[in-house]
Amino acid sequence: MKKIGIIALALFIQQVSAQANRFVYQVTMKPDTENKADIKTENTYLDISQDKSIFYSENRIKRDSIMQKAFQGGGGRAGINRDQMEGLRTNINYTVEKDKANQKTYFKDRIGRDIYSYEEDRPLNWKMSSETRKIGEYKVQKAETDFAGRKWTAWFTTDLPYQDGPYKFGGLPGLIVKVEDDKGDYSFDLMKNYKIAELPTLNQFGNTLKVKRSDFVKQQQKFKTDPMSFMNQGTGGGSTAPMRIGGGRGSGGGGNQNPADMRKRMEERVKEEAKKNTNPIELQ
Repeated sequence: MKKIGIIALALFIQQVSAQANRFVYQVTMKPDTENKADIKTENTYLDISQDKSIFYSENRIKRDSIMQKAFQGGGGRAGINRDQMEGLRTNINYTVEKDKANQKTYFKDRIGRDIYSYEEDRPLNWKMSSETRKIGEYKVQKAETDFAGRKWTAWFTTDLPYQDGPYKFGGLPGLIVKVEDDKGDYSFDLMKNYKIAELPTLNQFGNTLKVKRSDFVKQQQKFKTDPMSFMNQGTGGGSTAPMRIGGGRGSGGGGNQNPADMRKRMEERVKEEAKKNTNPIELQ
């Protein structure tokens, strides 16, 4: 009996240590330079395990779940509720993964058909302050940094044993509870946290292309001006079947539409979205 008890205790400890922690941050954004009154808010997850962390949108994983159920049910894209998907639109399509062992940060975002991934090559140089205050239940300390063209102020707590934070932020002596830029355009605020069994596997439709950060920025700019070149070209420039572009809400899914009309609508949509996202989180 004693041996069984020891084994059970060992399994329990192993199970607890295998768990991950989910920190829910509310992100407040002003993505449109011309319309600062247009304030977007949405929830994001920072999931932390022993080996790594991953930061992504709550709506992203909800959309993934809907798509996965539709494909598993055999309905494919036709089985996806477009109104439900429309209600889960997100301004945060990217994910940020931090590898604890190698102290590396990886950024992933979709451009056209594919996922582009790069290793962040700019270190965060924090200037620590002795200033402290209380945010919610946590005693927090102030730190500042310049990153990607913005001045950021972070408040971190040593009450939580993680040198991590939302987006690409981390490397402080505790978890970042709040971080915002000095213009008030972007803010990340910790709302709550709880245990999860393990880090989720996010759906990665398309190929994942590893590139340098500078190349990602170039491709991103190119997509804004010529989106269809990314839809009709496969990896390495090989031709693939054109991407099927569904219509908007109530369009009946886009059936057999004229390819020229589809191309025009796609370009208009991408350019319209670009106009509304003239104030990105990274300015440089």
